[in-house]
Amino acid sequence: MHNELKDENMDCLMKAIISITDMENCYSFFDDLCTIPELKAMSQRFEVAKMLTQGSGYNDIMSKTGASSATISRVSKCLQYGSGYKSALSKNKKI
Repeated sequence: MHNELKDENMDCLMKAIISITDMENCYSFFDDLCTIPELKAMSQRFEVAKMLTQGSGYNDIMSKTGASSATISRVSKCLQYGSGYKSALSKNKKI
């Protein structure tokens, strides 16, 4: 995460997220926190990350998810240089 995002409020949010222990509470929390379009965008990016790690090409991902090439490219860069998607995907192989 970019250092400019790290502060006491962000730490509090992250602690709240990692304290969620079941799916229903998770849905409730994010339903309160985010708009439907924000949640759909996040789930789309996560699906793009899964498909990229499975070797899918941009055209296939675009047709199956509706993601733009810019979104796919950004997720691809995060997979290449970041660790968030990779960590979440490796911990949740059954997703």
